[in-house]
Amino acid sequence: MKWGCRCEVALFLFLLFCFAYFSPRWADWNQNSRFDLVLAMVDKGTFAIDDYYQNTGDYAYFEGHYYSDKAPGTSFLGVPVYWVFSRLARLAPVDRLLARLEANPALMATLEPGGTDLQAEKISFALALTFVTFFTVAVPAAFLGVLLYRWVGYVTPRPPYRLGVPLVYGLLTNAFAYSNMFFGHQIVAALLFGAFYLLFRLERREISPAWLTLVGLLLGYAVITEYPTALIAAGLCVYAFFITPDRRWLGGLVLGGLVPGILLAAYNLSIFHTPLPVGYRYSVLYTEQHSYGFLSISHPRADALWGITFGSYRGLFFISPILLLAAAGFVPWWQRREFRRAWGVCAYAVVAFFLFNGSSVMWQGGWSVGPRYLLPMLPFLAVGLAFFWDAWGDRAGARAVTALLAAWSFFAVWAETIGGQHFPDWTPNPLFHYSLPQLMAGNIARNAGMLLGLRGWASLIPLLVVLISAMVIAKATLASPRAEYGTPN
Repeated sequence: MKWGCRCEVALFLFLLFCFAYFSPRWADWNQNSRFDLVLAMVDKGTFAIDDYYQNTGDYAYFEGHYYSDKAPGTSFLGVPVYWVFSRLARLAPVDRLLARLEANPALMATLEPGGTDLQAEKISFALALTFVTFFTVAVPAAFLGVLLYRWVGYVTPRPPYRLGVPLVYGLLTNAFAYSNMFFGHQIVAALLFGAFYLLFRLERREISPAWLTLVGLLLGYAVITEYPTALIAAGLCVYAFFITPDRRWLGGLVLGGLVPGILLAAYNLSIFHTPLPVGYRYSVLYTEQHSYGFLSISHPRADALWGITFGSYRGLFFISPILLLAAAGFVPWWQRREFRRAWGVCAYAVVAFFLFNGSSVMWQGGWSVGPRYLLPMLPFLAVGLAFFWDAWGDRAGARAVTALLAAWSFFAVWAETIGGQHFPDWTPNPLFHYSLPQLMAGNIARNAGMLLGLRGWASLIPLLVVLISAMVIAKATLASPRAEYGTPN
């Protein structure tokens, strides 16, 4: 196996381990709504979540039944995985595992005082959610890291920079927080950047236009997973139009996109008697916000734009200032003519999503680490780091600034992600007023270390061992003369 392939495998496994180390948060309305639909489809054979809706506030009520008000793409992906889990759960080893988890003192220490303790039903739900989330979210998120590594290989042959971009994206931004949560954000980020990667290779004539059918499928499925990603999908379709040598191949793009579209239309038609996605129209809660403008969207507002950029509440550049270097990288990027079209696509994706999120009355994203609605565009911003480093990375000042901003980004992102059993709530300046107090009290998010009986800070020891080992191995590997300096192909 070549050095590049070994590096990709190691990168994938390392990111997957870090993402999966912390379990999906319990009692999160957003992911419970999506997972309730999975349970209803597999266990009840229906789209109605009548038997489950009590664990969430994100639901619609229509003609006497309760339904998830979320886009169904995430839930559809979870169906075959949960079907497998439901069969495995009947085996005796799983019963013994559930019994051990119910009596696990480290997990019991994370529960709220006066709660219902570790009931079998609660543990079974959490185990099923963890299993499904691992395969539907954590695995695609780790694979996205490999795609970033490959794409950056076209920009610069230097292994530290190629590895640096996916590691910054995966561990120093709020992508880390959502890479093992049953949300749609990281799924669509992988789908959209995967489509972009294929189109970029098509532009370079490295693949056949026949791949446009897959591109259409990826874009279509992204849209039915998170509706706002239609903005980025539209930009990628324009990109496809200009780079396709024979535009008759664009029929494959349309055909691929129709498949998820038909699936969504059939889903909505069976519930709401219309092929249109109208779930939010029948939401029981947040009706005032959903009725503002067009489904909470009006026009860009200064307070929202500040809040999602530099504000201490949900600011992207507050918790991940390393991304300021990625934004600066768009300047030398523009100067490289062979990347001009890719520059246009990525710049459009970034600006469009900032303006979209800044136009929403619900820009805060509820209980959230940073501005979670921006996650679909984040890989398109992160690749700017490659151009920044390629242009200025050899300068001592640039290295110092990178180290300083990376240190803060790691501190802020990880503190908000692992401090407490739920993500920061409505508390102003949550890093200092919620997350750090939780960490100081030893309230660490539930994680794999607790399965070993380790409590609080001690539960992070296995993760710390892996992080340190990975740093040592990476340093030795990158210093080896066998490290190849070439494109990813």
